[in-house]
Amino acid sequence: MYEKHKGLAGLNLAGLEIHTPEQLQAYEVTAVVLALGSNYHADYYLPDAREKLATFGRMQLSTSFQNPDFTATQEQPKPDYTNQCAYLSLDTAMSLQELQQAFKLIESDCHRQRFIEAQTSIKQVTMDIDILLIQTGLNQNSLSNKSKSTKIVEYSEQWIIMADRYPFKAHETAGVEELISKSGFIG
Repeated sequence: MYEKHKGLAGLNLAGLEIHTPEQLQAYEVTAVVLALGSNYHADYYLPDAREKLATFGRMQLSTSFQNPDFTATQEQPKPDYTNQCAYLSLDTAMSLQELQQAFKLIESDCHRQRFIEAQTSIKQVTMDIDILLIQTGLNQNSLSNKSKSTKIVEYSEQWIIMADRYPFKAHETAGVEELISKSGFIG
């Protein structure tokens, strides 16, 4: 089991590195900040997804927000979204690729149908799970002071912003900032 030490405590978004998902595929991920969203039966699908996500580790949630679909127009109205951010401290570190696959499976379990969405003008999104931030665990070998032949493995944690999600939407920024302010409750 992987234990988090600081969670989001003291996190300053402005000072974080931004990388594309392709650059991060092989990184060991120890925690994530997610954006959850649904515009179709959110009262059912959000709790279902949260329950499934909680099987990966400890989770802290932001307040949920009701937001208009930013792609809606007067000519093409769309249903509002219910959005929420989640901090998920993983019990077992995983690669970013493994996490992305696991989250797509949860979306599918929530009856997300991407092919049908692309063919219709009004998208009904039962569940959308996007990774906003990842925390990587980097093993750094350094020489011990006691013996130059003995190596000590130091563990450092680094938060990285996912470039494909940045800049964050207003509700994502509000959710992330709320989670940072609640970080005293995150193990």
